[in-house]
Amino acid sequence: MSEGVNRPPRPLKPPPDRLYGRQRGQTLRPRQKKLLAETLPRLRFDSAADPAAGFAARPAEIWLEVGFGGGEHALALAAAHPGIGLIACEVFENGICSLLSRVVPEGGEATAPLPGNLRLWDDDARVLLRALPDACLDRLFLLFPDPWPKARHAKRRFVHPEMLVLLARVLKSGAEWRIASDDPTYQAWVAEVLATQALFGVQPPAQERPPGWPPTRYEAKALAAGRQPIYWSLRKR
Repeated sequence: MSEGVNRPPRPLKPPPDRLYGRQRGQTLRPRQKKLLAETLPRLRFDSAADPAAGFAARPAEIWLEVGFGGGEHALALAAAHPGIGLIACEVFENGICSLLSRVVPEGGEATAPLPGNLRLWDDDARVLLRALPDACLDRLFLLFPDPWPKARHAKRRFVHPEMLVLLARVLKSGAEWRIASDDPTYQAWVAEVLATQALFGVQPPAQERPPGWPPTRYEAKALAAGRQPIYWSLRKR
C-alpha cells in the first residue's frame, strides 16, 4: 500500500478575502471612463446599515444579485418589479459599463434620470454581505458565476459551506436564492455543497430556465455552445 493512502481528507479551505479575478478586460473607451466617473457614483449603493434607505423610495423588498455580468438580468428585474430595491454587484469594469450604457444616453452620464429602485455595488459582494443587517434580503441571485474549475480554486467559489452561513444570516426566512450554472464542475460542486447543509430547502434543479427568470447573455452563450445550464431554487429555512 502506498504511503498516505489512509490519510484523512484535507479540510476545505475557507474562502479568501477576494473571490473574483480580474477587474478589467479591454482598455476602457472614453465613454466608458465617463460612465464610471459620472454615472456610477450616482447609482452606487452606500447604505449597508439600512439597505432600504439606499433607494429613491423605501422598497417593499430588497433583492441582491451577485455578479450581474452585462447587466441585462438586473435591468430586467428592476423594470419588471418597480416596488422592489435591487442591489446589483459586479467588480468587472467592462460589465459595469455595459449596464450603465443601457441606463443613460451618451451625453447624459451626469444628468440623465436613473432607476430609483436599482443600486450598484462595485466591490466584492461578500464585503457587502458581511455589512448587511440580519434578515434584510428577500431574494438572492447567483447566475452563471465564474466556476473556478481547478480544484485548488474551490475556495473561491461563491457557493461554499462558509458562505452559506453568511447568506443564511442576511436572508429572511422563506427568502429565495436562485442559482444557475452551465459548467459541469460547478454544477457538481453546487449539488455536493447543497446536499450537506440544512440552512436552505432545495428543490430538484431544473434543466430549463423557470418562468420569471430573465435570460442572460451567458445563458445564451452556453446554449449556443451546447452546454446544458442547471437552475436551482433554494428557500431559506
